Amino acid sequence: MRLLRHSDPNFSSALASLKRQAEADPQVEKTVREILHAVRQSGDAAVLDYTHRFGGPRLKPKELRVTGKPKVDPATEEAIAIAHANVLAFARKSLRENWTMKNAQGGLVGERYDAFQRVGIYVPGGTAPLVSTAVMTVTLAAAAGVPEIVVTTPAGSDGKINEALHFALGYCGATEIYRVGGAQAIAALAYGTPSIPGVQKIFGPGNAYVVEAKRQVFGKVAIDLLPGPSEILVIADATANPSWIAADLLAQAEHGKGSSILFLTNSAKLLKSVEAAMLSQLATLSRQEHLAGVLDHGCALILVKSLKDAVVIANDFAPEHIALATKDDDLIASQIRTSGAIFLGGWSPVAAGDFLAGPSHTLPTGGAGKSFPGLTVDMFQRRTSLIRLDAKSLKRSIPTITRFSQIEGLDAHGRSATIRLE
Repeated sequence: MRLLRHSDPNFSSALASLKRQAEADPQVEKTVREILHAVRQSGDAAVLDYTHRFGGPRLKPKELRVTGKPKVDPATEEAIAIAHANVLAFARKSLRENWTMKNAQGGLVGERYDAFQRVGIYVPGGTAPLVSTAVMTVTLAAAAGVPEIVVTTPAGSDGKINEALHFALGYCGATEIYRVGGAQAIAALAYGTPSIPGVQKIFGPGNAYVVEAKRQVFGKVAIDLLPGPSEILVIADATANPSWIAADLLAQAEHGKGSSILFLTNSAKLLKSVEAAMLSQLATLSRQEHLAGVLDHGCALILVKSLKDAVVIANDFAPEHIALATKDDDLIASQIRTSGAIFLGGWSPVAAGDFLAGPSHTLPTGGAGKSFPGLTVDMFQRRTSLIRLDAKSLKRSIPTITRFSQIEGLDAHGRSATIRLE
C-alpha cells in the first residue's frame, strides 16, 4: 500500500501517477484485431478455435448454445429474485417515454423510444461467476422490452457454465445463451455467425481483450461503454469507522488485476487506523493472490489537507465508485461530478450496489466517468425524432427554411419547401 501525505514534497506528482490509462495495450489491440478478422472471415470455426486455444472447451457449433433448466438451492433463488426485483423497479422508473410538442411555427415535433430488437450482453466468467452482472444487465434489457436478449459467457474447460449464473440469466430474461467468451464472443455478436446471429448493440463488462473488442467493433454495432477493472475511492473524516472503510476497500480489491482502491482523509489518525484494519482483515480473506496484487500496485492511502482537496482529487480521478463517510455526506456528494456511483454514509457498502440496491453495477472506469454514465435502461432504447407539419405551420416555416438554403447555397432545400405551397 502506498501512503501519500499532502506534506510530501512530491505529493502532486505522486497523485498524477495514480491516473489510469484507458488506451489498449498495443499487443492486446493487435491480438483482438486478428481475432475479429478471423471470426468475420470464418464464423463458427474461428469462434470455436479461439475458445479452445484460450483454455475453453473443444466444442462443435451445435454445442455453443446453452440449453436445459438449471437447478439452484432455494437461498440462491431467493437472493436472485430479491436483486432482480430491485433492479427491475429502478429500471422501470428510469424508462424514457414518448413525447410531443408544437414548435413556434405550429409544427408537431417529438421523440419516440423503441427497444432495440436484438442485443448482446457479455457476462464474464473468469475467476468468479458474476451472477450479479446477469441481474444488472439482462434485467434492464427485459425492462426496456427487448425481444431478443443474447448472452455470451465463457464456459469452463468441461464446457459447463455456473448453474447459478445460468439460472439468473434465464430468470432475468435472456432468450439465448452461448458458452463463449473473450474477444471471439464480441466478434460473433457484432458480425454474426451461422450459430450466433449478430445483434444491434453490445453490453457488458469484461477483461482487456473484451473491452478492446468492443472498442474495435463500435460503428458496426452500438456499444454501451468500456468498463474495465474495478475502482473505489473513499472519502472520510475523523467520524468514520476505520474497519468499515477497510472492508469496502478490500471488497473491491478482490476483483484482482488492474483494480484501483484509494482512500482519502484529512485525519492522520484515521489513515493509520484504516491501514491497520486492512492488514488485519486481509489475513482472513480467501482471494489472497488477487488481493496482494492490487494492494501492491493499485492501492493508495492519502492524507489530504482538507475534504475540499479530497473532492478535487476525486473529480480528477473519476472513479467507478465513490464512498463517503463524513459528517456531511450530502454536501460532499453534491460536489462530486465524475463518479459512476456515489455511496453515502457509513451504512452504505459498495457491495450493496454490486448486488441488489437497484442501479446497475456496470459503471464507467479508467477515468471515463468524466464523460460517461453507468449502464441505464434507456441505453436499451433507440430514440427516433418525429416531425409533422401542416400547410399552416409550413407556411410559417418557409421564410427561415429559404434563408438557410440561401446562406448554405442549397437551393434545392428551399425549393422542396416552397413547392408545396405553389
